[in-house]
Amino acid sequence: MIQLYKRMQRMREKYVDTLAKLYEYATTVYSKKQYTQWYDTKEGGYTYSSFKGKCDSLSKKLTQYGIGAGDKVAILSQSMPNWSVAFFATAPFGRIAIPILPDSSENEVTNILEHSESKVIFVSKRLAGKLSQACRDKMTLVIELDTFEVLHADEEKFTCDGKTSVPTPDDIATIIYTSGTTGSAKGVVLSHRNLTSNVITCYHSCKRTDKDRWLSVLPMAHTLEMTLSMLYPMYCGATVYYLPKPPVASLLMKALKVVKPTTMLTVPLIIEKVYKGSILPTIKKSRTLSWMNEHMHGLMCRIIGMKIKKTFGGHISFYGIGGAKLDPEVESFLLKAKFPYAIGYGLTETSPLLGYAMNGWRAVGSFGYPVYNVKLKLHNVNPETGEGEIVAKGPNVMLGYYKDPVRTKSVFTEDGWFRTSDIAIQDEKGRFFIKGRNNNMILGPSGENIYPEEIENVINNVEGVSESIVVERDGRLVALVQPDFVEWDNESEDKLYEKLDAWKAKVLKIVNRNVNKSSQVSSVEVMKEPFEKTATQKIRRFKYKDSAPTVEEEKKDK
Repeated sequence: MIQLYKRMQRMREKYVDTLAKLYEYATTVYSKKQYTQWYDTKEGGYTYSSFKGKCDSLSKKLTQYGIGAGDKVAILSQSMPNWSVAFFATAPFGRIAIPILPDSSENEVTNILEHSESKVIFVSKRLAGKLSQACRDKMTLVIELDTFEVLHADEEKFTCDGKTSVPTPDDIATIIYTSGTTGSAKGVVLSHRNLTSNVITCYHSCKRTDKDRWLSVLPMAHTLEMTLSMLYPMYCGATVYYLPKPPVASLLMKALKVVKPTTMLTVPLIIEKVYKGSILPTIKKSRTLSWMNEHMHGLMCRIIGMKIKKTFGGHISFYGIGGAKLDPEVESFLLKAKFPYAIGYGLTETSPLLGYAMNGWRAVGSFGYPVYNVKLKLHNVNPETGEGEIVAKGPNVMLGYYKDPVRTKSVFTEDGWFRTSDIAIQDEKGRFFIKGRNNNMILGPSGENIYPEEIENVINNVEGVSESIVVERDGRLVALVQPDFVEWDNESEDKLYEKLDAWKAKVLKIVNRNVNKSSQVSSVEVMKEPFEKTATQKIRRFKYKDSAPTVEEEKKDK
């Protein structure tokens, strides 16, 4: 029986090499099961069978307006059940999906639509204001994603000659535009093989079944959510639940109680906020927990871990964290609490998963080992420090950047390995530990490699710090820090500046006491407004490299 099961799994892996075959497999094998659903109502969701019916119907609509294989179809929406419908009315029929992140500006939306030459856009009511009239008028079709109502149609294109095709593994499935943390947007071209191979990688990393329940909280336009929380559930016949609004704490807690998810994909910021905003204050307020924290730390972590698991619905067995590096203090707690977290490492360019750590493979600060069918190694290793750039090979590595052969060439080594720009070391067990981004590295006055992320880890664990980044200004290291304790509108200016000056001095003292000489920070500046972030909640560093709207600058102006 076990041998038969394994044989069936191998057959599925060989069969599913395009999104068209994944679509056919899932909607046939799991036809009666629920695929997508709002967390609080059964209306608006789809069984695998009704999902196929809706996708096929929409595909015919596109065909009627001449939208065929190779044509670009954009999706601009927050996460919802209809997002996956728009995607699967596109990719399995030879068209190319252009997901757009919901926090994109109107200017970014315009640039993406023009650069990709999209002919159709599915847009939600909530984000329709980001679609300019000029862009709308250029489209063959504008379809409201909430209801699939046609908002604009170029009737001259109603020719019924949009010929679809059965895609091959190496055909383009999607182009995902990302500005990352370094500035200029780039269109990452992913093939059907890229995406389906990563789905199979997910299965080998953590097996899920048709009994599992996903709670989706990240933007579906990002590869992390698209691959691991849309395509992978389809591969195993699971159900995905969605939130009608952004996942603020109150809504998330309510949804966790209702859905009781077994599986979630998140970015570090979510669990870090839970730890710093709820767990630490709870320990400090309780004399019993404070005593246990000092004398029985492991047991205290285990007790709190059981409570956290119950808060997450009591059934969570896989809590994936990716998109950025997890705070070491938070990870140390999760490890001792025996919370079922896993670390995932990857990039949009790799569909996204490259490495992972779960169960016994976890170690604070490490993403573990390469995933199934992917090779990782360190390139140009410094013999003194053991640091090198992570490079990757595998069927999940992108075809290239859209219309940008120069940039494409720059991210591959001469022998074909993809350059991640992440600098890492390996321990004696072969586990990878990322030191920082090559693009972020600061060269010290004596030629030392300074990774701001390591200094930020120290800063972020100082009491009162919400977030921080370290930048270089005139050869000095400057920490831009956002406090979490200031009531900006309820304090007089004199008292506010006095309080902040004392706090900055404290931060500076603690940080410089805990970093090496080359990483000493010269000054601390306070950020009043939240940092601008990417979809995976990484700070857009390039925005703050030369100047920033700090409280200090505001004080000078006055």
